[in-house]
Amino acid sequence: MDIIISNASGVPIYEQIVRQIKGLILSEELQEGEALPSIRLLARELRISVITTKRAYEELERDGFVTTVPGKGCFVAPQNRETRREAVLCQIEEHLSQAVDAARAGAVGLGELTEMLAALYKEE
Repeated sequence: MDIIISNASGVPIYEQIVRQIKGLILSEELQEGEALPSIRLLARELRISVITTKRAYEELERDGFVTTVPGKGCFVAPQNRETRREAVLCQIEEHLSQAVDAARAGAVGLGELTEMLAALYKEE
């Protein structure tokens, strides 16, 4: 499992972990029932605090993406299709919101932004 942490990002490290693991689950790179690295192992690999990793895993569990089995670790939880779709839509909305903010800051109009989105969507 490849997780990339950016210390220069304005996004907290635990949130970067959560987003990337959710992305791996939603893209089905991580399958239902698959074990995640232990909290300590992931913290060591990413060179971050165990507390940060624990917080990320707790948020993933709260959001229904992982389940914790005491003494065994964290595993990818079964995903409901509607829950998965809702999570994908939320993720898309977040990214589009950032794109709109950047477009406004750069004085890019809605028409240009729409054309860019259409072109990107058609790319293969």
